[in-house]
Amino acid sequence: MRALVKAKAEPGLWLEEVPDPAPGPGEALVQVLQTGICGTDLHILAWDDWARTHVTTPLVVGHEFVGRVVELGPGADSVAVGDIVSGEGHLVCGRCRNCMAGRRHLCANTQGVGLTRAGAFADYLTLPVGNLWKHPADIDLDVATIFDPFGNAVHTALAYPVVGEDVLITGAGPIGLMAAAVVRHAGARHVVITDVNDYRLELANKVGVTAAVNVGRTSLAEVKADLGMKEGFDIGLEMSGHPTALPAMVDSMAHGGRIAVLGLSSGPISIDWSRVVLSMLTIRGIYGRQMFETWYAMSVLVEEGLDISPVITHRFPMTEHDQAFATMREGNCGKVILDWTRG
Repeated sequence: MRALVKAKAEPGLWLEEVPDPAPGPGEALVQVLQTGICGTDLHILAWDDWARTHVTTPLVVGHEFVGRVVELGPGADSVAVGDIVSGEGHLVCGRCRNCMAGRRHLCANTQGVGLTRAGAFADYLTLPVGNLWKHPADIDLDVATIFDPFGNAVHTALAYPVVGEDVLITGAGPIGLMAAAVVRHAGARHVVITDVNDYRLELANKVGVTAAVNVGRTSLAEVKADLGMKEGFDIGLEMSGHPTALPAMVDSMAHGGRIAVLGLSSGPISIDWSRVVLSMLTIRGIYGRQMFETWYAMSVLVEEGLDISPVITHRFPMTEHDQAFATMREGNCGKVILDWTRG
C-alpha cells in the first residue's frame, strides 16, 4: 500500500510502498478515505526537537482520519465491515491506576497512532475496535475526518460550564475556531477570539464569534470596553501555545475565572501567580479527548446542528501531499484534508 513515512531521522516525509497491515485479535482493518494534517505532523515533517524526542523512525505518520472497516480480526465484534469510522489515536494500557478507575484519558502509558505505532497517512491502518468511533452512514466525510482535533476542541471548550459566560479564546487555529463554535452553540454570551493572523480571524467570524481580535492592533482592554464588560472574562481557553497568551489571559480574567489550557509552548511561561491567587483563578491542563465521553458529545453536537465545516479550507489528493503540507506551513488556512481515494 501507499504510505507517507518518516523514513529517516531528518526533515521530510517520503511516499513509499509498504506492506499491507493485517488485523490482529480484537482489531479492525480500516481503508483510509481521508486524513487531516495536524500541527503535530508539521513537527514530525520538520524533525524539530520535539519530534526527535518522541518519534522513532521509520514510521507511517498521521492520526486524523475517516475510513471504512474492510476486515475484522478474531474477536472483533463491536464494529462491522462497511462501517464508517474515525479513531481515538491514544491507545491506553488498561492496567494503570487511572485506566483501572475508568479515567483512560489519564493513562500514563499511552501509545499514539502516528507517533509510536503505524499511523493513518496510508491506504490502510489497523486499530483495536475499542478505539474506533462509528459514524452515522450519512455523515459528511470532511467533518468525520477532523473528529480527532474536534475532540480536542470539545474537551477544552466544555471543561467548564459556559452558559451565559463571557469566553476568551487565545489562538484562532483550527482547534481554537472549533472551540469558539462549540461555546457559542453551548450558550456562551460573548465569545472573543484573538490571533495575529487575519485570515484565521476572518474564519472566526464565519463560526459566529462576538469579536475576532488581532492583538497586534487592538488590546483586550479595548475589546472589553467595546462590549460593555465591567469585569473580566469568566472562561479562558488558551489554544495558541504562544508565550504571551497565557499571561495576557490571566490579566484579563474576572475574579473566580476559570482557564483551560490546550496550547503547548516551546518553553517555560511566566505568569503573575499573585494575580492567580488573589483573583482565585482556576487553571486546568487539557490533553486529547476523554474516552469516550468527548466522542459522544462531539457526535451529539454535530447531530444537533453544530457546523464545523467552515474550519475546513483546503482539500488535496494525497499525491499532492507536498503542496498540502506547504499550505499548512504558510498558515493562511484552516484544516487541510488529504483525499486517499484520489490520485
